[in-house]
Amino acid sequence: MSLINTVPETVLTTKIDDLLNWTRKSSVWYMLFGLACCAIEMMQTGGPRSDLDRFGAVPRATPRVSDLIIVSGTLTLKMALRTKLLYEQMPDPKYAISMGSCSNCGGLFQLAYSVCDGVDKVIPVDVYVPGCPPRPEALTEGLLKLQDRIQQERWLVRKGDAAQAVA
Repeated sequence: MSLINTVPETVLTTKIDDLLNWTRKSSVWYMLFGLACCAIEMMQTGGPRSDLDRFGAVPRATPRVSDLIIVSGTLTLKMALRTKLLYEQMPDPKYAISMGSCSNCGGLFQLAYSVCDGVDKVIPVDVYVPGCPPRPEALTEGLLKLQDRIQQERWLVRKGDAAQAVA
């Protein structure tokens, strides 16, 4: 009996990039990095009411198995080095979400001498979630935007510290 006769008539074929991006999109493991009041909203997003698990996002406690870091709250200069270290420990491809006004641009405390003017000064950020503090729905929308971005990637090219998608 030949193999040709045993192959079903409907066979799903796809490019390997599309398949890999679909799996990356559908199983984002995020590391919680809550620094201030936005962390409460981030925890609420992972709770039963907002439930990020239904989108394939699972919280992880270690950077060595995380795909995504969610920085929420005021990033001080003292924590900036630790944030960069945690980001560098994450395997490629890695992504970052900046959650809240303080994380995006320093927010209410941007004139303080000890506050970093945004997490993008330290690590490359893929999605910004505005608000003070942003609602769980806003973080969920940010995760969905990141998943759309992951789905559209073709391959990753390293340039300096930032991973950029090449179309």
